[in-house]
Amino acid sequence: MVTKALYVRFQAKPGREGDVESFLRGGLPIVDQEPATTAWFAIRMGPSTFGIFDAFPDETGRQAHLAGDVAKALKEKASELFSEPPAIEKIDVLAAKLPG
Repeated sequence: MVTKALYVRFQAKPGREGDVESFLRGGLPIVDQEPATTAWFAIRMGPSTFGIFDAFPDETGRQAHLAGDVAKALKEKASELFSEPPAIEKIDVLAAKLPG
């Protein structure tokens, strides 16, 4: 069951869009190692607008992800890749359809 999620939105600095895309693609193998990350999506919403949506069974899983390697890398690269700090929204999931 999924009850918690995160939505992170960010703007790439001009000319860094390809770097942001590569950074996000590189995050997948890292989150694959997080058992409480039920779903993880790296998304592009426009030419320079990107985001991450991920879901968790509970608050403990969400907090583990926020303390994990992708979150650390995001903070480390933020000033280099993004025109402003990422906007992180904590979300409660009301209903979900999951595989299986």
